[in-house]
Amino acid sequence: MIRHSPRIVGLCAAIALALALPSASTAATTNVTGTVSAGTLSLSSPATAAFSATLDGTDQTPTYSLPLTLTDARGGGLGWNTTITSTQFTSGPNTLPTTASTITGVTSACVSGSTCTAPTNSNTYPLTIPAATVAPAAVKFFNAAASTGLGKFTLTPAVSVSVPASTLAGGYASTLTLASVSGP
Repeated sequence: MIRHSPRIVGLCAAIALALALPSASTAATTNVTGTVSAGTLSLSSPATAAFSATLDGTDQTPTYSLPLTLTDARGGGLGWNTTITSTQFTSGPNTLPTTASTITGVTSACVSGSTCTAPTNSNTYPLTIPAATVAPAAVKFFNAAASTGLGKFTLTPAVSVSVPASTLAGGYASTLTLASVSGP
C-alpha cells in the first residue's frame, strides 16, 4: 500500500476542486450612438459640349449628349428636379431659331460604387430648351419624386439641334444654364 502525505492529498484535492468548479465570468454592455449629418443637393456639368452638321441643302438635326452628375445627399427624401435654359445659338450676326434645341430623352444611372434609390421621373420628351438673346425662364427637364433619387447619379440628356437648310455656315455658340432644385 502506498501512503501519500496529507499535504499531497490536500493539494490534489484542491486542484481537482478548482478544475471541477466553473470559473466566474462577467458581461458588459455598451450603447453606441452616431450622428448622420445631411449633405447637399448638387449638380455638375461638363465645361463644353459640341455638335456638328454639314450643310447639304436639307434640314439637319445633329445631336449631342450632356453628361451631368447629380448628388442628393440631403438624407430627407424630398425629391428634386433639374432645370435648363439657354441663350440662342449665334455665329456673329447669324442665329439658329430659339426653338433649335430639344431634349429627346434622359438616362439616369447610379454612379459606380455607390448605393442609390433610382429617381422616378415624370417629365415627357421631346422638350424644347428655351432660348433667347438673354436666357429666358428655365424649364424642368428631369425630376425625382419624393423618396426617390437618393444618392449620386449620372444624368445624360440627349439633345438634338435643328439646323435649317438655310443656315449660314459658321461656328455657333450657346450657353446652357442648368440647376438642381429641391422638390419634384
